[in-house]
Amino acid sequence: MTPQWYRICTMDDLELNWGEAALINGQQYAVFRTAGDSVFVTDHKDPASGSLVVARGIVGEKNGEPTVTSPLYKEVYSLVSGNCLSGAAYRLPVYAVEVRDGDIWVELPA
Repeated sequence: MTPQWYRICTMDDLELNWGEAALINGQQYAVFRTAGDSVFVTDHKDPASGSLVVARGIVGEKNGEPTVTSPLYKEVYSLVSGNCLSGAAYRLPVYAVEVRDGDIWVELPA
């Protein structure tokens, strides 16, 4: 099936370096706005615990790459690739994002 684009919110709805949770078609996603007004969308589910907490993680940077640190087990994930940068074998799903006229859109599998 062809992926679909979904509107999440406006840029003004997001605080800088902070995450918010969004519910789309019954699944929760984490939305982050970082320095330079970059926007990232990941699963809200923590890969290590299965808990819905990723949007409450700490937004940061590692070697110039934007990251989020899980609030439970403190794994650091790339917001670009979803790879765990702290050595664990976990991966956080990440999704394509576009900002259109101030609105944030995410591309999700159908």
